[in-house]
Amino acid sequence: MTTRELAEGYLRKCRDRLAALEVLVARDAFSDVVRESQELMELALKGVLRAIGIDPPKWHDVGDLLIEFEAQLPMLSAQAVRELAAASKSLRKEREFSFYGDVDFIPTDEYDREDAQSAFSQAGQALTALEKVLGAGTAP
Repeated sequence: MTTRELAEGYLRKCRDRLAALEVLVARDAFSDVVRESQELMELALKGVLRAIGIDPPKWHDVGDLLIEFEAQLPMLSAQAVRELAAASKSLRKEREFSFYGDVDFIPTDEYDREDAQSAFSQAGQALTALEKVLGAGTAP
């Protein structure tokens, strides 16, 4: 298996997750939309890195690496790279709370439609970035 094939596999998984997110949005499962959007974001950005020959680390937020390797991503604007990095960081902060909550933070009560729509939009942007990178044929 090549790095590009793995990145293409990530793309398929991201597309499937986006379809699942649409169901969660329709069901007003706002905290789940936030959590699953983070998962999609992480997978898409790791796919972007793999597509340019970078083996991503085993942590959840790789936005800083996108910025570090921005020169290898000419198909993405500098603004898009920075927005993806910021979204990755933001969703990473929500990862555990949106899923597990805490004694004083009930996820199903704390997240609303606006939170879900924002997370869903950010996940979609990450998917689009991966599509652009793979479409540009930048993989080694």
